[in-house]
Amino acid sequence: MFLTQTVPRQREILEVFLRNGWDYMRRLLTGGKADEPQLPTPAVLKNILVDLGPVYVKLGQLLSTRPDLLNAAYIEELSTLQDEVPPVPWSEIEIILRKELKRPLAETFKTVNPIPVAAGSIAQTHRATLADGREVALKVQRPGIDLTIAQDIALIQGIADLVARTEFGQTYEIKSIAEEFTKALEAELDFTREAGFTDQLRRNLSKSRWFDPTQIVVAEINWELTTEKLLVMEWLDGVPFLSADLDNDPNVKDPALKRKEITTLLFRVFFQQLYIDGFFHADPHPGNLFYLKDSRVALLDCGMVGRLDPRTQQILTEMLLAIVDLDAQRCAQLTLQLSDSAQPVILSRLENDYDRMLRKYHNVSLTQINFSQIIYEVLQVARNNKIRLPSNMGLYAKTLANLEGVARTFNPDLNFFDEVKPLITDLFRRQLLGDNPVRSLLRTALDIKSLSLQSPRQIELLLDRVTSETLQWNLSLRGLDGVRRTMDDAANRLSFSILVGSLIMGAAIISTRAQTTQLSFLSTTLFAVASLLGLWLIVSTLRSGRLR
Repeated sequence: MFLTQTVPRQREILEVFLRNGWDYMRRLLTGGKADEPQLPTPAVLKNILVDLGPVYVKLGQLLSTRPDLLNAAYIEELSTLQDEVPPVPWSEIEIILRKELKRPLAETFKTVNPIPVAAGSIAQTHRATLADGREVALKVQRPGIDLTIAQDIALIQGIADLVARTEFGQTYEIKSIAEEFTKALEAELDFTREAGFTDQLRRNLSKSRWFDPTQIVVAEINWELTTEKLLVMEWLDGVPFLSADLDNDPNVKDPALKRKEITTLLFRVFFQQLYIDGFFHADPHPGNLFYLKDSRVALLDCGMVGRLDPRTQQILTEMLLAIVDLDAQRCAQLTLQLSDSAQPVILSRLENDYDRMLRKYHNVSLTQINFSQIIYEVLQVARNNKIRLPSNMGLYAKTLANLEGVARTFNPDLNFFDEVKPLITDLFRRQLLGDNPVRSLLRTALDIKSLSLQSPRQIELLLDRVTSETLQWNLSLRGLDGVRRTMDDAANRLSFSILVGSLIMGAAIISTRAQTTQLSFLSTTLFAVASLLGLWLIVSTLRSGRLR
């Protein structure tokens, strides 16, 4: 059914599913019954995505940021996905360069190294020297990748439409996730967006009260040469973070102390991004963290970023403290505050789940706790209770997990809570007093003054309304409409019963004392009316079914 509507690419996808033994997708794509989703094992799913090509590797990388959808085993396996694709020949890259540059290639660059320093699914990077002698990195989009992505996006949306018909697809809003992925993928094709993110991150990190801004580097963008398909930025000379050999670095006197300083710097840099700026580098894996030759640390590749609004930042800050205190009740309350789902939640069950999860850490030293693992478990509890959290929570958790993982590998003696304790303390102080305590104190004093001036008048108005009986209360109680209608019906029947009885008694009194023809006629008329009303009352009661 699905295969007859599109292109050979879909047959290729089906062959990959069959080759790796994913029968659920085979039934789904061929129109068979597949109500309950049956994911392959994490390793098989990773192999499927790799076989399907670069676009689906990107899909796997996105899914690795969604612990609210997948459990820890899948997240861990998909987090290892990297863009491992052969580089495009220089002759094809040169064509793209000449199309994107405003001036001839020879006038713009003194030299361009035809051998790429990195090759990914979307682009590859070359080292070059500008005509004025500055060293730059050229990130050039792969030829034809936009057409390939457009085809695969159409396929992903088609599969999402099929999965959306299942209960799983409706519960987790698979179509929304597919739309989110396609937008993220389309955004990666526009390098001017990444350039803008890079500039914003560099501006945010250029000042701080937690760390020395001169020790962290974000590459400068050459906007004169940057286009949608070409990103030109400052060349940073260094090595990937975990490849740094501090023991043999002549600039480092104490390698252990230097490792401690660098991990402290990293935590402070990312905590500022997460909890103060609300704009963060969402992919701090080892390849995107560089140790430069001058002993500074650089952040590379700002293609994936996350955003947190002030309310979410405050909730997540409180969540940190609740986790440290192993407070299950507070964790449950904060999770509901984060939720963007309208589905009802059993609070007692949610609290019990958090209590069981946190109880494992009651007798564990803080130095032995893997904090990012707890964050993943928090999202897992929310998923088990069908609480849908915003998608940026996945990026938030992934960023913390990558950061902690890299820091522990780089510095095995890392104590996570010693690193973040002063930061959490300062965050709460900022929430209570703001950046300017004097201004916050004056604003609070003005609010108290306004309240003290307005309160007597408000109380006077309230008392005046109470004493003059003009105070109105508007109450809305759900579930009482049926009771109200039943009481109205009963009151109506009672009124008719009293009326019928009165007519019969009046007719009887007149009948016993009737001495004229007119009185006899009136008595007969009253009996007739009473009989008709009584008969109607009996019939309506029987039809209502409420005789008993």
